[in-house]
Amino acid sequence: MSQLIKAGLVGVTGYTGMELARLMTHHSSMELVRATSRSEAGKTLADIYPFLTRLPLGELVISQPDPADLAAECDVVFLAVPHKTAMEIAAELLDEGVKVVDLSADFRINDKATYEEWYATEHTKPEYLAEAVYGLPELYLDEIMGARLIANPGCYPTSAILGLTPALSAGLVSTENIVIDSKSGTSGAGRGAKVGTLFCEVHDSFKAYGLASHRHTPEIEQEISKVAGKDITVSFNTHLLPIDRGILSTMYTTLSGEHTVDDVLEVYTEFYADKPMVRVLPKGQLPETRYVRGTVFCDIGIVVDPRTNRLIVVSAIDNLCRGASGQALMNANLICGLDIDEGLPMAPMMP
Repeated sequence: MSQLIKAGLVGVTGYTGMELARLMTHHSSMELVRATSRSEAGKTLADIYPFLTRLPLGELVISQPDPADLAAECDVVFLAVPHKTAMEIAAELLDEGVKVVDLSADFRINDKATYEEWYATEHTKPEYLAEAVYGLPELYLDEIMGARLIANPGCYPTSAILGLTPALSAGLVSTENIVIDSKSGTSGAGRGAKVGTLFCEVHDSFKAYGLASHRHTPEIEQEISKVAGKDITVSFNTHLLPIDRGILSTMYTTLSGEHTVDDVLEVYTEFYADKPMVRVLPKGQLPETRYVRGTVFCDIGIVVDPRTNRLIVVSAIDNLCRGASGQALMNANLICGLDIDEGLPMAPMMP
C-alpha cells in the first residue's frame, strides 16, 4: 500500500493490549500511532514492555485516552478495555467517523436485556447493537468487510462456535443436551492482581469456575442458535489450567443419525475448505494448545463414539491471539481493505 493505515489502541497495559502491541510489530500496512493508558501515560511502550526495546514501536509514547485525539489521528481504533467502558468510547469514535474493533463484550450480545442480565450493567448505547458485526470471519466475512463497528468475539465462544458450527449447519447432531467443557490458561483472567490467579494458587492445580453462570454463555447460545435456525441452550463449563496461554474445548453432542467419523470429517473439511485459519485434523489426531500458541489458528479434531451415539468435537486456540488480539487484527485488516492474515504470525512457538 502507498499509505499506512493509522491505528489506535485504547488500553495498552492488559494482556490483550500487550498481545496486540506484539502483533503490530509484524504489520507492514498498519501503524500503531496511539496507545493509551490512564496509569502509564508519558512512558514509552518499551518502558512497560521491554520486549519492544530497539523496535520502532517501542518508542511510541503512551497517552491519556482522548477520543477527540484518537479520531483526529487514527483510521481504526482497538478498544482493549473492560465492558461498560468500551461502549462509551466506541460511540464517541463512531460519531467522528472512526472504525472501531471492540475487544470487550459490549456489542457482542444482540439483545440489550440479555446483555444487562448477564453483565449486570445498563447498556447505554443500544442504538449501536444492530449495527455491530460479530467478528468471526468464518461466519460473517462479507458483513465484516463492510462494517465500521466490530464486536470481537470472546475467547471461549470462538473455540466453541467454530467447533460446533459445521455439525449444526449440516444437521449432524441434535440441538438438545449439548455440553461444552472448556479449559483456559490463566492469561484469560486478565493482568490485574487477583489471589485466584497468583502463581502459588494456580501452579500444580486444576479447578472449575463459573459453572452455570459464565458470561460467555449467551454469546455462544446466540451464535449457534443462528447457525441451527432455532434456539439452543447449552451446558457451558469452564476450567482454569495452570498454563499461560491456550484454550481447549471439548464439545459433547448427540448424533442425529448414523454417521461415521469419515462422514463427519468430510462435512468439517468441506465447511472450512476456504477458511484457512481453521485446521481440521486428520482422523485419529486431536488438537493441543501448544500447536496454536501465538497464532490465529483454530485446530479441530473429531471423534465419533458409536457406543454412546455421540459426536465429540475438540478445538484448540490461543486465547490471547485467536481468542482476542489476533482476531481483532484479522477484523481490522478486513474493514480496512487488507488481507485477513496481514501482520499475523502463522507458526507457533515450539516447544
